[in-house]
Amino acid sequence: MAASSSPCLSSNDKKHWWLSTRKIVDKYIRDARSLIASHEHSEIAYAVGLLDAALEISPRFDLALELKARSLLFLGRFKDVADMLQDYIPSLKIAIEDSSGSADSSTQNLSRERVKLLNSSNSSSDSPCQDPSFKCFSISDLKKKVMAGLCKNGDKEGQWRYLVLGQACCHLGLMEDAMALLQTGKRLAAAAFRRESTSLSDDSFSFPNFFNNTSSSNNAPSTPPRTITETETVTHLLSHIKQLLRRRTAALAALEVGAYSESIRHFSKILDGRRGAPQGFLAECYMQRASAYRATGRIAEAIADCNRTLALDPSCIQALDTRAALLETVRCLPDCLHDLEHLKLLYNSILRDRKLPGPTWKRHNNVRYREIPGKLCVLTTKIQELKQRVASGETGNVDYYALIGLRRGCSRSELDKAYLLLCLRHKPDKATVFIDRCELADDRDIDSVRDRAKLSALLLYRLLQKGYSSLSTAIIDEEAAEKQRKKAAAALQAAQAQAQAQAQAAQAAAAAAIQIQQTQEAMIEFESASSNSNSNSNRMVHSSEAKAFQGVFCRDIAVVGNLLSQVGFNRPITVKYEALSC
Repeated sequence: MAASSSPCLSSNDKKHWWLSTRKIVDKYIRDARSLIASHEHSEIAYAVGLLDAALEISPRFDLALELKARSLLFLGRFKDVADMLQDYIPSLKIAIEDSSGSADSSTQNLSRERVKLLNSSNSSSDSPCQDPSFKCFSISDLKKKVMAGLCKNGDKEGQWRYLVLGQACCHLGLMEDAMALLQTGKRLAAAAFRRESTSLSDDSFSFPNFFNNTSSSNNAPSTPPRTITETETVTHLLSHIKQLLRRRTAALAALEVGAYSESIRHFSKILDGRRGAPQGFLAECYMQRASAYRATGRIAEAIADCNRTLALDPSCIQALDTRAALLETVRCLPDCLHDLEHLKLLYNSILRDRKLPGPTWKRHNNVRYREIPGKLCVLTTKIQELKQRVASGETGNVDYYALIGLRRGCSRSELDKAYLLLCLRHKPDKATVFIDRCELADDRDIDSVRDRAKLSALLLYRLLQKGYSSLSTAIIDEEAAEKQRKKAAAALQAAQAQAQAQAQAAQAAAAAAIQIQQTQEAMIEFESASSNSNSNSNRMVHSSEAKAFQGVFCRDIAVVGNLLSQVGFNRPITVKYEALSC
């Protein structure tokens, strides 16, 4: 039985004897190539599965790695490409070197030059005294390599890694890494082309071959329209990356020197441009523009930019911290406490996972893992203080003037104008417009990004509405109080004028009485003087004077009668009448 069963087992073991491991991998590669040639997402996704099976058998098979990376790039799975080729990302190498502490402070400024994008086998070690952190490009060395035939190993350098990974880094927002990788890939591709053209023999440029090629090309059928090559795509992508980096550099320089309006203008060119930008890059620009808005006192605009940053990157520590500080500035303590609690949960998850959130290659500006425990202690203390303030009733005195950006004592028209502008900018219906200009790292995240953007915009809009209603009521009350003050001041002024008129009338009456009394005394004196005079002796001598005195006397009597009638004097006055000649 044993002897009879052994041949059967050996035949089963040798059933696929003619298929070696290499042939199985080649079969997977051929099938994957045929599926990739269809340019359909479903077929390419199935080809990725075949390539995974091939890589399980041969993990370092370069052709399978290239096909898988290009397939993932076509499918838009940029994170998978970065995870697959993360060893070639320059910023990740710099972070590893900085964390290991191998580089001192004098060489940290040259850390980017120390990153070797080529294989170590291609580096020349002719000069032992040469600094390993800096390598010059030598034309003579390149000529020696070309003449020696070392260029025939160009495929082993794997320049496709730099081109594919550079495009993936660009879509992930790692602009500096993308520029370095794409430029390196272009240099390698150009060097490979030069090496290939140099290695051709003279017979390949002979006239018969040339005429045969031209005749065959004339008889060939018409070709379809030319498609954009990878070199042209990389060139266009590099120009776009350089433009974005130039604008961001100008904005950051203006922000550092205190030209906040200029910085906001440069960031707005990036964020509101016609051509979109990657998700991670836009999140950084929104966060930096929020800092500029905060420096200029535009609280609502800064909160809106923090909301957009958190919609694109929910684990952004800087955005959570900045929004909590802005809400605390306007004394909106419940929302500030909510953000701080979220930040505390994020710190706890970082300490639990022993790494910063997100993949290894993700950037975290101004955040270090070793600083998280200290920040967590400070954050816990601050949360306790805010809870005590909320418990004591400090939730109703929100500074809506600072939120809307108005001065105290503003008019109703100024409030309406500022509120209208804020509503037009931060209306919930327009909260997701910025997503249309954003190149998401994964299209499957678009629904979650929209939901986060709408929710945060709705909360800000409700806060603005509440502030507008509160300030409108306060301004209306102030206007009513001002009207009452003006009315009371007018009434007081009228009463003062009436009292002054009465005082003037009393003074006039007193003056009239004094004048009447003086007139009566004058009349009495005149009567006594006239009775004692000798009418006979003085009549002829002073005839002219008597006539003049008589006229004056008559006029005085008329004036006195008028004054007596005005003051109501009813007592009789003794008057002596004499016959006078006219």
